[in-house]
Amino acid sequence: MSSSNTSPGRYSRTAIALHWLLGLALIGIFAVGLYMTGLPFSPQRLKLYNWHKWAGVSILALSLLRLLWRLTHRPPALPQAIADAMPRWQHWAHHGTHHVLYGLFFAVPLLGWAYSSAAGFPVVLFGVLPLPDFVSADKALAELIKPWHRLSAYAMAALVGLHVAAALKHQWIDCDGLLARMWPGRR
Repeated sequence: MSSSNTSPGRYSRTAIALHWLLGLALIGIFAVGLYMTGLPFSPQRLKLYNWHKWAGVSILALSLLRLLWRLTHRPPALPQAIADAMPRWQHWAHHGTHHVLYGLFFAVPLLGWAYSSAAGFPVVLFGVLPLPDFVSADKALAELIKPWHRLSAYAMAALVGLHVAAALKHQWIDCDGLLARMWPGRR
C-alpha cells in the first residue's frame, strides 16, 4: 500500500469517505425535503425545516472539504481499457455530470440559505449557532429564490440518480470493476 492509502486505480480512503458521506447526506436531506413540504403547519414541520437548514449548511461545509480534497489530491486516472471502451459521449457525460454536481453541491444549499434569509427565517446551526443572513429579508426576493432552490435540488437528485445508474451499468452490464475504485473496504 502506498503512503497515500490508495492502490493504483483506487481513490484514497479520504476521497471514498467524503464521497459516500456526501452521497448519503444528499439522499437524506432530499427525502426530508420532500416529506416536510407536504406536512401541514405544525411543530413537526418546523422542526424538520430547522433540521433541513442545518443539514444544508453541514452539506455545504462537507462539499467545500470534498472540493478542497479533490483540488489537492489528484484522482486516479480512468483505467485505459475502460476509457478506450467508452464512446466519446460517455466521456463527456462522465466529466460533465461531475462538474455540474460539484456546482450544485454549492448552489443548492446557498440558494436555500438565501431563501431562508430573504423569508426572514434565520439559519441556526444545530439549534445553537445563529449564522448571518445570506441576504436581507425581502419577501419578494424570497418568492424569486424559492423555486430555484427546489429546481436545483431536483436537478441534483436527477444527476445523483444518473451517477448511480452509470456506476451500476459499469458494475453489472460492463462488468469492468470500475465501481471497486470508489467502494469502501479493504484494498
